Amino acid sequence: MDDTGEGRQALKAMARSISRVLDRGEQAAGAVPGLTLFRQDAPTEPQSFMYEPSICMVAQGRKRVFLGEDSYVYDANNYLVSSLHMPGVVHILEASPEEPYIGLALRLDQREIAQLVLDSRLPPAPAQAPRRGMATGQTNAPLLAAFQRLIDLAGEERDIPIMAPLIQREILYRLLIGEQGDRLRQMVSTGTRTHQIAQAIAWLSAHFRSAFSIDELAARVHMSSSTFYHHFRSMTAVSPLQFQKQLRLQEARRLMLEEGMEAATAAFEVGYESPSQFNREYNRLFGAPPLRDITSYRRAAAG
Repeated sequence: MDDTGEGRQALKAMARSISRVLDRGEQAAGAVPGLTLFRQDAPTEPQSFMYEPSICMVAQGRKRVFLGEDSYVYDANNYLVSSLHMPGVVHILEASPEEPYIGLALRLDQREIAQLVLDSRLPPAPAQAPRRGMATGQTNAPLLAAFQRLIDLAGEERDIPIMAPLIQREILYRLLIGEQGDRLRQMVSTGTRTHQIAQAIAWLSAHFRSAFSIDELAARVHMSSSTFYHHFRSMTAVSPLQFQKQLRLQEARRLMLEEGMEAATAAFEVGYESPSQFNREYNRLFGAPPLRDITSYRRAAAG
């Protein structure tokens, strides 16, 4: 976003709109399908997080995401786009009670992207050879204005079913013709490495409880084992087995938080055979053993 008076005013308006929706909460999702709003009054410690294909924007504050050894910092001037499901480590850098971190995430509709890509009238995007499935891009006024209209729908719920898909389609269009457009086009274009890895991730996400071999998974997406392993790790910063492990641990954490499962039960539910191995790997990912982590999370949520 250009550092102009008009641009700053637009960002302040977005921050106010998100704050009104959140009121005193830190996160809200559900009013507009695929849209999640965030606010945080203080910087956070690095936290493991599973990204999905999405665009993340900041109205106020600054955030960093680690993907393997790579670091992505985004703020009011730059958005973050993820073209694949992948594990990252999230760290809010700038936030205070006076100027909280305020941002949003919009899940990318891959079918809608594919339809737009098939439209011969779609202007070309700058060519890229993406290494990772994540990148930052510069926020511009048309993209910001479209998101503002999408946020405003939260107060006009009767308009959401009709207007939200139209505005989201505009947002996808803005992304597809922008500097990260080629990254998203490859995500849905059959035969590209990004599309093949996305297919493998979709299979892993649906079958994360089951054992698998690299050879079998590579064959599913019509790649040799060595090529598949190289591109999977290059795009996600983890191996397929590490990816499956993070899927299992994230789901186990959800089961304990949302459904009240005990750690051992959650471990077996997501595919672990050894509770002690589950505890070790959970501690390594989340920084605390299951019981302490869940207790701390609930205390923080209760204020």
